[in-house]
Amino acid sequence: MPQNDYIEEHQRRHGKRLDHEERKRKREAREVHKQSAVAQKTIGLKAKMLNKKRRAEKVQMKKTLKAHEERDVKTAATSADSSEALPTYLLDREQQRDAKALSSAVKERRKDKAARYSVPLPQVRGIAEDEAFKVMKTGKRKDKAWKRMVTKATFVGESFTRKPPKLERFVRPMALRYKKAHITHPDLKATFQLPIIGVKKNPQSPMYTQLGVLTKGTIIEVNVSELGMVTTGGKVVWGKYAQVTNNPENDGCVNGVLLLSS
Repeated sequence: MPQNDYIEEHQRRHGKRLDHEERKRKREAREVHKQSAVAQKTIGLKAKMLNKKRRAEKVQMKKTLKAHEERDVKTAATSADSSEALPTYLLDREQQRDAKALSSAVKERRKDKAARYSVPLPQVRGIAEDEAFKVMKTGKRKDKAWKRMVTKATFVGESFTRKPPKLERFVRPMALRYKKAHITHPDLKATFQLPIIGVKKNPQSPMYTQLGVLTKGTIIEVNVSELGMVTTGGKVVWGKYAQVTNNPENDGCVNGVLLLSS
C-alpha cells in the first residue's frame, strides 16, 4: 500500500491523461460484469453472504432511484377548504404539491400509527429452551426423560385441569403460577393490582405464548373494570393490554405497564 500521496502529487504537477475520464467510465462499467462473474463462481457460505450483500445494495439503489423520481413529480392538491376565501387572481390557478411533501406526510402518518402501539420494552433478551424448561424423569423408566418442567412464571386460566400423567408434556408448578399483576398506569402514575385475563403474546416464541409463560416483555391482558375506564361511546372497558417489565421468576410478582392508545 502506498504510504504517501505521490499519485495525487503527480496529477497536480503534470495533470491527467486526456482520456482519463473515458477510461475511468469504462473501468466502472466493467466492474459490474466482474462482480457478476465472481457471484456466479462463488459457492457455499461465501455465496450466501455475497448474494445477501448484493441484494441489499440493489434494494437500496431502487429506493434511491424511486426517491429521485418522486422528488420532481408534481400533483394537483385537493380542493381548498371552502371556509377560506381565496383572492380572485388565485381562483383559476391549480394548486400543486410536490410528491416529496406527500411522501414525507405519509411517513409521518406511519410513524404516528406505530407510536400508537409502541410498547415500553421494544427489545428483550432471548431465552433459550434449556433455561426455560427443566428435564423431568418420572415413572419406572428413568431413561424416558420426555417431560419438561417450566422454570418461568406462568399463567393458567380458572378452569385449568392437568392432563393425565402419561399425556402431560409440560409441567407448570403451582408455586410459579400467577393470577394477578401489579400494573402501572402511565398517565395516572399509580399502580394497581389487577387480575390477569390471559397471555396475548410472548416475544420469545409461540410455544411460550401457548403455555402462558410470563417473561420480561410479554404482552398480557388484564381486567381494568375496577379502574372505571370508559370508551368514547360510554361503555366500561373490561380488558386492556399491558407489558411485563420485570423478571417474575426472580421477583416473585408480576409488574407491568398499561398500554394506552394515544
